[in-house]
Amino acid sequence: MVLSTNSIAMATFIRRSPSEDVIAMTETTGDEELRPVPKERAILESFFTQLGVFSFDRAKDYVEREKDSSRSAGAIWASFLAALAHLAAAEKAYHNMTFLGQKIGGQSFFSRKDSIRTLYTSLYNELKKVATTGRNATGGTAPYLEDLLSHLSEQLCFFIQARVEIADFYEKMHSLSTHKSINSEELVSLLEPVLQKYSSRFHHPILSRLESSFQVEVDVLTQLLRCQAEISEWKFLPSLLNLRSAHTKLHTWGQVFDRQRETRKPLFGSQVQKASQPPHLYLWLHRFQQTLLAKFTFYFHEALSRQTTASEMKALTAKTSPDYYGKVSSFIRKCDALNVSLVFDNRGLESFQGHGYHHPDSYREAPKGVDQYPAVVSLPSERPVTHWPSVIMIMSDRASDLNTLDKVVHFYDDKVQSTYFLTRPEPHFTIVVIFDSKKSEKDSHIVSFLQELSGSLRNSKPFTTLKPGSKG
Repeated sequence: MVLSTNSIAMATFIRRSPSEDVIAMTETTGDEELRPVPKERAILESFFTQLGVFSFDRAKDYVEREKDSSRSAGAIWASFLAALAHLAAAEKAYHNMTFLGQKIGGQSFFSRKDSIRTLYTSLYNELKKVATTGRNATGGTAPYLEDLLSHLSEQLCFFIQARVEIADFYEKMHSLSTHKSINSEELVSLLEPVLQKYSSRFHHPILSRLESSFQVEVDVLTQLLRCQAEISEWKFLPSLLNLRSAHTKLHTWGQVFDRQRETRKPLFGSQVQKASQPPHLYLWLHRFQQTLLAKFTFYFHEALSRQTTASEMKALTAKTSPDYYGKVSSFIRKCDALNVSLVFDNRGLESFQGHGYHHPDSYREAPKGVDQYPAVVSLPSERPVTHWPSVIMIMSDRASDLNTLDKVVHFYDDKVQSTYFLTRPEPHFTIVVIFDSKKSEKDSHIVSFLQELSGSLRNSKPFTTLKPGSKG
């Protein structure tokens, strides 16, 4: 076929195998020849594609085979392939979160290291050497390859620095699992600068899968933590938007594993290959999103229930894990409680306007008196108005006990023959259980229910389960 000087050939890539050249047709004139994409670039693209779909073992085995079969390609190429093998192993440890609570010992290159920081630091030093060698190799035998490897090594060094900072962040999150209260807004303020610092530092097209994976992970984590902070301040729309965005990105991320299962279907009755399982980090982010969805559904139950029928809302809440609405309803039936309410203390929160979404320019006078303590959730029916002054009085008189966040406060009012149990899962919210009879403050069923409910709403369990194998 003869091409005129003004014609543009169709861009076509023919990959024979990962170890063979990749031929690309480019814009050409009558005097130019078709130029092959170098074998080394094809190898790199294949490696980072595998890394981008979390096939860490396959990626590692692949570059190790290439390193053994291309000894004549030069020392810088061999060094870079060795570093990539270590990168694949490091990424596997990172995504499986094995560095949390990691013990010193073992025989392999990475298991003998005592932390993810040490692991990545060793890799960083390897890549720095490759970058320096490539820059200094003036007039080398393969200047294109030397320039490329130097450039990639420099960008991968930034990637490794980002990984270390995020790993430190996960370790901090895990350490907070034993705290009574977690300030998610403070965590967001620590995470966002990391994303801003590194978001454009490893942008080479060959590293696009790596960059995309990093961006999605940090975006999802930031949105989930921000959502947790916003639910705790009873902000309906912002928490909904962050929850929805995180869900969409996690769904797209999860499709990577679905595609892998599809491409590994057996041919002609051959043995079924074991499907690649999502790494612990992805599964943890998904579970964290699910626990926030459950909390969001409970805190904003009234606003959500306006959008559907009572039976459908019950069916939808039953799908959340845990189903807070169902748990409270079951407790009321078993203990014959008059009312269980989640009380929101909105004093000092000028943005409070009631259930659901409100236009930012809409005006509503700030609540006063008992209206400063609305029941954002009330079961089995609306809050008992006659009991509300007593509820507010107890919240005021026993504030120091409630602020310990794990204390169950008991109060019996002999004038109205009613018993009140209160506990505080987080600063702005108090759970109140009212009985129209006398109950012992040592009633284990009531106390254990409130402690379990309060601890679950505090949502520190996901921070515990960051470490693989932890039950929380």
